[in-house]
Amino acid sequence: MSTTERLTPETDTPANGLAPRSMGLWGVIFTILAGAAPLYAMLFNVPVTVMGSGYAAPVAFVIATIALLVFSVGYIRMSRRVHSAGGFYTFVSAGLGRIPGLGTAYVVSGCYAVFCAAIIGPTAYFTHGTLEHWFSIDIPAPVLLFVILAASAALSWFRIGLTAKVLSTLMVLELLGLLGFVIAVTVQGGAHGLTLKPLDPGSFFSNSQATSVFGAAAAGIALFGAFWSWVGFEMAPNYAEESRDPARNGKRAMYTTVIGLGVIYTITSLVFVNGWGVDAVSAAVKAQFEGQYDSAFYPLTDKFGGQAMTEYFRALTMTSGFAAQLAFFNTASRYLFSLSRDGLLPSWLSTTHKVHRSPHRASMIIAVAVALYLAGFVLADSSNEATLTKLGTWSPLLGVLGLLAVQALVSVAVIRYFLTTARDGFSVWGTLIAPVLGTIAMIGAIVLMLTNMDALSGAGDALFIEAIPWVIVVLFLAGCAAALAFRSRSPQRYAQIGAFTPYQD
Repeated sequence: MSTTERLTPETDTPANGLAPRSMGLWGVIFTILAGAAPLYAMLFNVPVTVMGSGYAAPVAFVIATIALLVFSVGYIRMSRRVHSAGGFYTFVSAGLGRIPGLGTAYVVSGCYAVFCAAIIGPTAYFTHGTLEHWFSIDIPAPVLLFVILAASAALSWFRIGLTAKVLSTLMVLELLGLLGFVIAVTVQGGAHGLTLKPLDPGSFFSNSQATSVFGAAAAGIALFGAFWSWVGFEMAPNYAEESRDPARNGKRAMYTTVIGLGVIYTITSLVFVNGWGVDAVSAAVKAQFEGQYDSAFYPLTDKFGGQAMTEYFRALTMTSGFAAQLAFFNTASRYLFSLSRDGLLPSWLSTTHKVHRSPHRASMIIAVAVALYLAGFVLADSSNEATLTKLGTWSPLLGVLGLLAVQALVSVAVIRYFLTTARDGFSVWGTLIAPVLGTIAMIGAIVLMLTNMDALSGAGDALFIEAIPWVIVVLFLAGCAAALAFRSRSPQRYAQIGAFTPYQD
């Protein structure tokens, strides 16, 4: 039996249908961009890339842009044929079968919930510092963790169009802030005049400056910072059911975000290096890690843009972080909703809000799960600093590693889908060569991450860090085991795994 025959279309009834046509192209784009959180990514991930590759940090963003652009080719081809809020889970089910498909669903659902918590941590930390700086109000960061989560849970009840408007507004403010920073540093010529030396690929893998300052500097650290900056770019298919003309807009949104983020990240990191100077940037980042200032960006915004720009950036660290975790919160909710609508979780989770048509029940489960995850970190270490150094540093390692593994699996699924089920859509470049290259790129990034896990976490002997790869494996195997159980005990429910509505290009 073919994959198409095995996979049945999802129903669309008032009880389990999401609100159709709630977002246009730009609503989808800004929702995805908010998940990537460009300003947040730059403030927190550029220093990480510098730690790994010194002044050649911009090269990491170029490499990630190319790798994710190649991955997107096959991913977009698949999204134009497969319509579902399940995203990765549905694609793997369609290409490789239901058993690895459900395993993928477990991994992705866990990763997105972890990403939500991973972003809430630093957002709470910097919100605490900003409120104290501005108003002399001392609200502990661990308390702010749950305030931010509660706000996300409240917004998730409403139609996605409202969330898209909130995210779009915050995104415009972020882009304006980054643009102002780039212009200010460029016009004033940086520290010692502008140079393109940071874009030299030859300096990326063997940067003596980074090694001399950080000791354990390595390309794997830099690439982690770069790939972490893009997490969320793949969300377009998850909003297909709620967007207008999803087959066309999904493609446009994916390419726009991948290329757009690549340009933003590369230029911003290049300007950051020029702002400090090629010879001084590693030492400046080390000073941040030693606690001399909250972010290595702030001395630059002070110097080239004045105190007003620094305060603007401080405000944006709060709004950008909130926008990013909200985007992940919504996507995680839609994964649970999709699994429930496929009959794989309790059916009450697939009931949408009577007025707003949002997956409000699935959202509440995600809120509880994230709250428990946050509580675990708080109980282990309730200090303000731990929300950044532990929750905000360890969690992304788990999420990024899991997502890279899933993206590699998706690339394989694309190849098989178009070689078997959808041969009429086969393309040598789009559905074979590009996915093969995408698989290689994802596996390469995984290997580099695993070999640099100790340096990335700063606590390689911690049980959480040692368990990261095994957590991903266990989640995947648990999903596969659940699929096997459905196959033997409930063939009808098993048949619903990875259900989707097919499109034609």
